[in-house]
Amino acid sequence: MSNITEIRWHGRAGQGLVTAAKLLGETALGTGQYFQAFPDYGPERMGAPIRAYTRLSQEPIRIHSQIETPDVVLVLDPTLLKIVDVAEGLREGGALIINTDMSPVEIRRALGLNGRQVHVYTVDASRIAIDTLGREITNTPMLGAFARATGLFPLENIISDIRHSFGKKLRAEVVEANIQAVRRAYDAVQEG
Repeated sequence: MSNITEIRWHGRAGQGLVTAAKLLGETALGTGQYFQAFPDYGPERMGAPIRAYTRLSQEPIRIHSQIETPDVVLVLDPTLLKIVDVAEGLREGGALIINTDMSPVEIRRALGLNGRQVHVYTVDASRIAIDTLGREITNTPMLGAFARATGLFPLENIISDIRHSFGKKLRAEVVEANIQAVRRAYDAVQEG
């Protein structure tokens, strides 16, 4: 990876994808890094496939375009695996982090990644979200998975930013449920 880490997010409108991309950027900002976080959607309806992007760097970022060759790809909705080439452009040595109950080996086979030098991580963020939040909103569990898979930030930095950002608009018990979801996903990540 170069001095800029480029991240592409795949999900559906209404799953908190844009919020997660922004939260990750704010975590980077808290560690002294620069960031960009932006969505790629038009007038999509609830549930439509969307993408978002996050760039992280130790230096000011002067690129202002979509991310074509990401270092990391996160997939919040596993149903997209059948309709979107989520690994498109993923750099060799990059990381693919998918919300699924499948193993990394099964995902590698299903996506035709055998022979590619990419790291595949899976976590059942849907189950974790339902258990902790009572709804299948997988954005915060996937932030926990990101922390575990990439090691770019300590988990506590992400938790601190969730507490700060969500604490302004959500009840304390909802904030704590999101933090529990982040911790559980961090612990449940599988690599293959």
